[in-house]
Amino acid sequence: MMSSVPAVEVKGLRVERGGKPVLRDISFEAPRGSVLGLIGPSGCGKTTLMRCLVGVQVVKGGTVTVLGEPAGSRGLRRRVGYSTQTPAVYADLSVRENLRYFAAVLGAPRTDVDRVVDEVGLGNNRDQVVATLSGGQLSRANLAVALLGEPELLVLDEPTVGLDPVLREELWELFRELSGNGTTLVVSSHVMDEAVRTDRLLLMRDGEFLADGAPGELTARTGTEDLEAAFLHLIHQRAGSPA
Repeated sequence: MMSSVPAVEVKGLRVERGGKPVLRDISFEAPRGSVLGLIGPSGCGKTTLMRCLVGVQVVKGGTVTVLGEPAGSRGLRRRVGYSTQTPAVYADLSVRENLRYFAAVLGAPRTDVDRVVDEVGLGNNRDQVVATLSGGQLSRANLAVALLGEPELLVLDEPTVGLDPVLREELWELFRELSGNGTTLVVSSHVMDEAVRTDRLLLMRDGEFLADGAPGELTARTGTEDLEAAFLHLIHQRAGSPA
């Protein structure tokens, strides 16, 4: 039976940088087995929020609870997978060598290496040195590291950036399959056409949430035909100007 405890619970989270607010008293929950989309323009605070979820960001106030434990707890090390926007793999190693190394660090089975390589579509590149990969291949290698060990929560920062439409479609099919098996995903993007693929959206701007709801709910609430128009409507509404 799936636990009723949320995979992620954030209450009153505040982050400052240089004395200026980056995240402004935000709160939300992510049920287990859901795909939560974090959508907003570059610089709105998405990456900072994701760093809070994995426990590597200094916070000014509030709480972040992940899988029932404080974010960053030692017990979460193998239960949370994190794919950064900037690839964090070693350029002088092959894809397979990188994954073997990270699998050893995480205590994941060696058999995971071939599994995740195939899941991200790098089967023909497993022995290729990372420095020679294309930008899209590099993004996929980075994602493969996050999939090692079959984590309960995946925090993915712009995982499809630079990928062609076919591969983006394949990765979203993988995300839905993982969700169906009980994995919770928090996926950030600045591309609105990916937002419809999520169960729920947090529309973000200037360190705050403009809206929180299912894609269809947000368009219905704003009386718009698509999510890009809904986002613009909410911005105008917040500013007090006509939509």
